[in-house]
Amino acid sequence: MPKGWSGWLGVAAVAAGALAPLVLSAYDLSLVGRFLALSILGMGLVLVWGRGGALSLGHGVFFALGAYALAMHLKLAAEPLPDFMQWNGVETLPWWWRPFSSPLFALLMVPAAPALAAAALGWLVFRRRVAGVYFALITQATALAFSTLLVSQQGLTGGFNGLTNFQRAFGWALAAPQTQTALYYLTLALVAGSYLLLRRLEATWFGRVLLASRSRDSRLRFLGYSVEAYQTAAFALSGGLAGVSGALFTLHAGVISPAMVGVAPSIEMVVWVALGGRESLAGAVAGTLLGNMAKDRLSSAFPDLWLLALGGVFLLVTAVLPEGLAGLVGKLRGRGERLPAGDGGIPVAASSDSGDGSETLA
Repeated sequence: MPKGWSGWLGVAAVAAGALAPLVLSAYDLSLVGRFLALSILGMGLVLVWGRGGALSLGHGVFFALGAYALAMHLKLAAEPLPDFMQWNGVETLPWWWRPFSSPLFALLMVPAAPALAAAALGWLVFRRRVAGVYFALITQATALAFSTLLVSQQGLTGGFNGLTNFQRAFGWALAAPQTQTALYYLTLALVAGSYLLLRRLEATWFGRVLLASRSRDSRLRFLGYSVEAYQTAAFALSGGLAGVSGALFTLHAGVISPAMVGVAPSIEMVVWVALGGRESLAGAVAGTLLGNMAKDRLSSAFPDLWLLALGGVFLLVTAVLPEGLAGLVGKLRGRGERLPAGDGGIPVAASSDSGDGSETLA
């Protein structure tokens, strides 16, 4: 049974989501499905940024790896040599494309490829104790390099246009209303599952050590913890969630291109999490949904002002709502829980003396 008002609110949110296909048009349902898919990535950012203190400005890379893994299979399922390769004079399917003709391999690579890439990048960076703005810049540069690589390889990746024109997925016609409804419910189920998984993880010893690593990593190392191992594991899990998010988004949108995974989209992902509250999983979902709905409406009505509005949202959150909408709700309830603040005002895990000369995390 749900515990407390937040538990019942979560049940109500899932119930409302389950009823959405009954009241929304096909277009609006597709939009909500895309935004829900993006919220899985947002919850992954809560793990590494809100919990671990590592601000990633390059999660578009992991989003792209999962998206392209699935999109490559969809292209190969339609024809043995994708159309864009034929247009660019490629006569033989590249060797690294061939395994993706298997649906099982493609589905495995959706979370595995971005998780492994994140683990490799995280280990290289965290073991050198790179943190703060330097970590953010490294991830941002990674996103820039990856999107540039995708654009430059027109004959192998589809270039700037990316991969598109998907007609069927695993035998189902993507344009069919029944398929779109089933895809929406699949996305909703994965959002709920990701939320429960991360909530459970945050309550474990792993989550407490990761929280403490935000500003007391030296103390953790003194106590014998391999801080970089915890940080790398969290970054890998976050990357895997981003890959799942990318694959679902591709099915809903019917396209994946470098324009969706570069520096600007990666920064937008962070803004939505900050809007909802970087320490709140529910806030990340709410921030992603509200932010992208606003983007869809405002960018259509005021295309020249949307970027200014995005910058205004970031400034508002930074200056007025540092804890996001989740923090605002907590304050309005008068029972908002704050973690103890450490150096620079960054919330950290407290520690207590166990009485026998050793320290334990509190």
